[in-house]
Amino acid sequence: MRLQKYILLRTIQVVLVVFVVIALNFVLIHLAPGDIGSILAGETADPEYLATVRSSYGLDRPLGEQLLRYFGRILTGDLGQSYRSHAPVLDVILPRIPATLLLVGTSLVISVAVGTLIGSLIAQKPGSWLDTTVSTLSVALFSIPVFWLGLMLILVFAVMNRWLPSSGMTTPGGVREGWPAVLDVARHLVLPAISLSAIWIGQYIRIAKTAVSEALSENYITTARAIGFPERDIVLRDALSNALLPIVTVFGLQLGLVLTGAVLTETVFSWPGLGRLIYEAILTRDTPVIIGAFILMSLTVGIASLATDLLYAVLDPRIAL
Repeated sequence: MRLQKYILLRTIQVVLVVFVVIALNFVLIHLAPGDIGSILAGETADPEYLATVRSSYGLDRPLGEQLLRYFGRILTGDLGQSYRSHAPVLDVILPRIPATLLLVGTSLVISVAVGTLIGSLIAQKPGSWLDTTVSTLSVALFSIPVFWLGLMLILVFAVMNRWLPSSGMTTPGGVREGWPAVLDVARHLVLPAISLSAIWIGQYIRIAKTAVSEALSENYITTARAIGFPERDIVLRDALSNALLPIVTVFGLQLGLVLTGAVLTETVFSWPGLGRLIYEAILTRDTPVIIGAFILMSLTVGIASLATDLLYAVLDPRIAL
C-alpha cells in the first residue's frame, strides 16, 4: 500500500513537471526572435497572405490564449500538426524513436559496462601509474566536445581510410532485410556509438573508482580479505555490489535522456533519430514538433527518475521510499 501511494504521488509530480515544461518551452519559443508566421509564409509574402497564415495557425491570438488552447488539445491526445510537413506531430516523432533508442541504448550499455569495470579495477591500486593514466584519460574523454570527436572519427575512419560509413543509418539502395541489413546498420552504428559512449565512459570510470575505493575501506572488506577470498572477487562481488547507488543514479539520469537522443551526435553523423529531428525543428521554428519532443523528454526523465528511486530500495534495503 505504501509503495502504491509513493508511485501515485510521484506520477502526479511527473504530470505537473510535464505541464510546467510545456508552458515554459511554449512561452520561450514564442518569445524568441523572429516571427513564426513569416517563416511559414515566406519572408517575401504579402501582408494579406501573412495575416491569413497567422490566423489559420492561431498565431494572431494572445500568447496566453494560445497556451490554453494548446493545453486543451494535449489533454485530448492531440499534439498538433507539424508546421513543416503538415503531418500530426506524433506521426513525425514516433518513427524517429527506434533509431534513437538503438544509438543511445547501445552507447549507454557500452559506457556503463566498460567504465564501471575499468573504474572498479583501478580502484584496487590507488596512486599507481595505471590509476593516474586512466584517471587522466577519463577526464580528457569527459572534456572532449562530442561534435569534435565525431568529426575526428569521420576524418580518420571514413575519409582517410574508408573503413566505416560516415553518415546515415543504412546504405542508400542497400539490402533492406535479413542479416545483410542488420550488418549494414551495425557498420553505420559504430562511429556514432563510439563518439557518444566515449564521453560517458570517462564519467563512469570516475564514479566507479570513487565508489569502489570507499567501499574497499569498509570493515566487511577487511573481513573478506582476512578469510582469504580472492581480491578480484572481493572487488567485483562485494565492493562493487555495495557501491552501485551512485552508478545507478547517473545511469537513471542518462536513461531519462534516451528519447531525446544526442542532438549533436545525431546531427554530425546524420543519424535519423529524435535528436536530429529536434535540431531540424529548431532551424525551421517547427514549434509543435519541438514541444512534442520536449513532452516525451519530460515523461521519460520522470519515469526514469521514478524507476531509479524504486531501484534504490532494491539495491539497498536501508533506503526507505
